[in-house]
Amino acid sequence: MRKNGLTDRFFPGVTCRAIAQLRACRLIPEAQVRELCHKARELLIEEGNVVSVDAPVTICGDIHGQFHDLMELFRVGGDVPDTNYLFMGDFVDRGFYSLESFLLLLCLKVRYPDRITLIRGNHESRQITTVYGFYDECIRKYGSANVWRYCCEVFDYLALGALVLGASSALEPTSGTTTTTTTTTMATTTMIDDSELEIEVLNSKGDVTMSSHRPRRQHPSSDASTDSRNNNNNNNNNNNNIGAAPYRSGVPGTGASGDGGGSIGGSRTGAVLCVHGGLSPLIDTVDKIRLIDRKQEVPHEGAMCDLLWSDPDEIEGWGLSPRGAGFLFGGDIVKHFNYKNDLSLIARAHQLVMEGYKEMFDSGIVTVWSAPNYCYRCGNVAAGDYARSNGILGSNDPAADSSAVLSPGRRYRVFEAAAQDTRGMPAKKPVADYFL
Repeated sequence: MRKNGLTDRFFPGVTCRAIAQLRACRLIPEAQVRELCHKARELLIEEGNVVSVDAPVTICGDIHGQFHDLMELFRVGGDVPDTNYLFMGDFVDRGFYSLESFLLLLCLKVRYPDRITLIRGNHESRQITTVYGFYDECIRKYGSANVWRYCCEVFDYLALGALVLGASSALEPTSGTTTTTTTTTMATTTMIDDSELEIEVLNSKGDVTMSSHRPRRQHPSSDASTDSRNNNNNNNNNNNNIGAAPYRSGVPGTGASGDGGGSIGGSRTGAVLCVHGGLSPLIDTVDKIRLIDRKQEVPHEGAMCDLLWSDPDEIEGWGLSPRGAGFLFGGDIVKHFNYKNDLSLIARAHQLVMEGYKEMFDSGIVTVWSAPNYCYRCGNVAAGDYARSNGILGSNDPAADSSAVLSPGRRYRVFEAAAQDTRGMPAKKPVADYFL
């Protein structure tokens, strides 16, 4: 049914015309929306609760109906299908163009199903969209609630998370990084020789504004007494050993594997779990996410609710969320969950971050936000997180230390809101002239 990332379930010609029309910020007819949503449900029902995505992939956060900023994201990060994208929910509400944004992403999903992954956010909900704008937008633009109903049916089929496999633990430096990094992050020649590039932050022009390195991994000792794979002590649950992964083989993210390539590769780079909100006290393994019945309206409580509503915070253990749904969770929860599931990173969205991204708990979790100048007034920048593939490195790297799960190399592309004159915002009601 698929060929070169395309699907023939939706007539390619119709899809291309719909994509072109939506890219121009023009709506497609209601009948075409109904057909699009029907085909999207056929496609999404085949996906599990947790979708497996191979690196390289660009991970994006909330969009919230800011269509012109979504187009800026594609301009900065590369267009579909040339770039592989993973969107972590909240496509609608708040912004002026939720319909155009969500329908465009849905068209791209139907046209290039293997090049774009969509997971559910807390705003992909009937109850929330009737309060925060999407329902009213559908009524205003189509004259009835039919399109809103079609989209809500698609919401119920969106996956709850994604597992990025095969992400490299180091980046190849962007050309010119040694001269464009800031003083605080510039490394000496010796440091670069003995280190790996772990994080790189680029602006929308591709200039490196920040980078960080970590010491290069040393050759593992040949002494069996110091090799963690042959160490028979049972201290795996000791907090001091949380940074070291047990030697396992199997599907990554299930607690059976220590690397992003399953049982095949020798790289110790763990998988990256992507969810919209965060963790749940009812979920201690990725496999438990796979068991949830997701084809429903978002519940007010329970595991599915927590995955879409929870937030990390500087606390110990679990706490009550001020949102009234989900939980707050601390660094100890993140470290334990990552260790138990052999994850190197949790990527999530859900919270406004003024810098576009925010790493917490020794880079165990990152928040990515992709709606610049949120609500057209917050003044924040946005970001996309690029997870690079292992490629030739990784499993064939003889210098890899097999005793540790390392965070994947991350390249954050930060961009500002689209120019005001390109937005085409709905005109405000003219101020009455009392002096006529």
